[in-house]
Amino acid sequence: MPITLASIKQQLDAKIGENLTVVAQAGRKKVIRRKGTLKETYPAVFVVALDQKENSFERVSYSYADLLTKSILITFDDEEQAS
Repeated sequence: MPITLASIKQQLDAKIGENLTVVAQAGRKKVIRRKGTLKETYPAVFVVALDQKENSFERVSYSYADLLTKSILITFDDEEQAS
């Protein structure tokens, strides 16, 4: 995993438009799993458009620091199929 925010952003820039799964910690024992598509990257955050069948809202944004600190984990669908 990259160790700088710039390298995380650079890797995500290359994956815009790809499907992914986001796993976020929502408390001590609660985990939220969302599926969607990486839509946009900005200097401090990235936007995931969520599947409307599974979620009540359209999109969610996360900061690159969330990935760096492992508050969230993302897995792209092509990575899941390769394993």
